[in-house]
Amino acid sequence: MSAVTFQGNPVAVSGQFPQAGQAAPDFILTGADLTDIRLADFKGQKLLLNIFPSIDTGVCATSVRTFNEKAAALANTKVLCVSMDLPFAASRFCAAEGVENVQVASAFRHPEFLGAYGVALSDGALRGLSARAVVCIDEQGQVVYGERVAELTDEPAYDAAIAALS
Repeated sequence: MSAVTFQGNPVAVSGQFPQAGQAAPDFILTGADLTDIRLADFKGQKLLLNIFPSIDTGVCATSVRTFNEKAAALANTKVLCVSMDLPFAASRFCAAEGVENVQVASAFRHPEFLGAYGVALSDGALRGLSARAVVCIDEQGQVVYGERVAELTDEPAYDAAIAALS
């Protein structure tokens, strides 16, 4: 078990965060239309997982907007924004904000995703949600970049993630 902080207070995180060079852990998530989304759906494409606690927070919303803008220029790349939010909430946010270059996915039916990707907040006020992280996966399903943000209220290193997929 490792830890991140939330407003400076330590929060335990369960699971093993994937490292560069490893095969990306398989997953099933729920899409905006309530269908399953699997890692295999992105075979042959680069994939950026933007993982965050909830679309209803300022930093999470900013990360979705920022990756929407920055990832639009990347060839053969998909961005999957993952949280425990219901798919309806994330879709509503994207529609209201004009966000069109990312896909939303929810772990609400498949919370095992949080453990498989080492982002399961296991104590504190946000227990049951995910830590903030970015995982970049190449066309062969290998992790090429990962960042689990140390402080939940901080933004991820956008440019480093984009560079890993360029």
